[in-house]
Amino acid sequence: MFLGDFLMNNILLNYFLNYVKIDTMSSEDSNTTPSTMKQFDLARKLVLDLKELGLNPVLDEKNCYVTAELKSNCNSNLAIGFFAHMDTIPGFSGTNVKPQIIKNYDGKEIKLNGITLDPKNFEFLPKLKGKTIITTDGTTVLGADDKAGVSEIMSMLHYFINNPTIPHVNIKVAFTPDEEIGGGLKNFDIKGFNCDYAYTVDGEIYNEVDFENFNAASAVIKIKGLDIHPGNAKGKMINASLVAHEFISMLDSKMRPENTEGYEGFNHLCSIEGICGEAKMEYIIRNHDAKIFNSQKDDFIRIQDELNKKYGENTVKVTIKDQYKNMREWIDLDPRSVIRAKKAIEDLGLVSVSEPIRGGTDGAFLTRNGLNTPNLGTGGYNPHGPYEMACLDEMEMVVKILINIAKEN
Repeated sequence: MFLGDFLMNNILLNYFLNYVKIDTMSSEDSNTTPSTMKQFDLARKLVLDLKELGLNPVLDEKNCYVTAELKSNCNSNLAIGFFAHMDTIPGFSGTNVKPQIIKNYDGKEIKLNGITLDPKNFEFLPKLKGKTIITTDGTTVLGADDKAGVSEIMSMLHYFINNPTIPHVNIKVAFTPDEEIGGGLKNFDIKGFNCDYAYTVDGEIYNEVDFENFNAASAVIKIKGLDIHPGNAKGKMINASLVAHEFISMLDSKMRPENTEGYEGFNHLCSIEGICGEAKMEYIIRNHDAKIFNSQKDDFIRIQDELNKKYGENTVKVTIKDQYKNMREWIDLDPRSVIRAKKAIEDLGLVSVSEPIRGGTDGAFLTRNGLNTPNLGTGGYNPHGPYEMACLDEMEMVVKILINIAKEN
């Protein structure tokens, strides 16, 4: 039913190696859309590859979206979308990526430039013994997040185009920028994309179907102190840096990221800077449960008010901005996407798993805006750093899952 494993493996690997070598780092310091013009380098490569498959892709020259459609070959009325993002994180180099291919991995330490992938620290490594894995050279990210997803979607399209007798639904694909910095889909025409539901192929575990993510907000706390010469400060000085410390101490220490897991939310202090006269802190607030999430935000305002009573009005100013919502609220109303994905996995003799996403995805934005889009795994591991790697065997299994999803039942 599927292409020979060797053939599929090589098609997938070729796509992946070509894509990860293209530098697509996004930037948090940019005001352009996309945030870096080099993301167009991969977008244009994808346009060429899609045309080679016989499709008619569209490149949005303003927003760097690549879209394409493979129409149903069995008159199906169902249209399913598949999304993957092209950018890699701004926080660690994605320039001059040199992927290392390790065939028949022995399950032992992998020494790279200055770092070691040690099974003692990465408990999943022994499970990959005997498989083909792809690592960095130790100096960059690999880019499996999310070029593994891009490659898997392309391989799925390759399969259907080269197996025209296999019935499939209408397949719509979108490759998008700036997921790593948020807002990459803010100009995407969801209505014009016109599908019944979709999937982001952007997770880790290859047999996962994730449809719960954090509710998310940012909080900026600005503190205005009263800087008086310390020799004359008694009863007068308000040290903004110490008020910041007091603010931190009034939040529940159990709700810090290092103390939470699973469905437990957190308040994460991302940055703090201050002198006696002024201080600033930036937090992110996260929780799967909307009520607890709102309570966390209320805590920030309550602490602001208490400190202002103590030190004077306008000493502390908290600004909270909502970022994204938990997609489960909408998917529970129409679970067809999750049901179909789980069946596609189980039909391969696998057990589907679902974990709460301790972060956000483009799928959260799409779902909130009317297109239910749970997240699928890619077979990538350790994203956002030099320890990033991918398992080619698991990536191939993801391709098979995508094919099962898109096949007409």
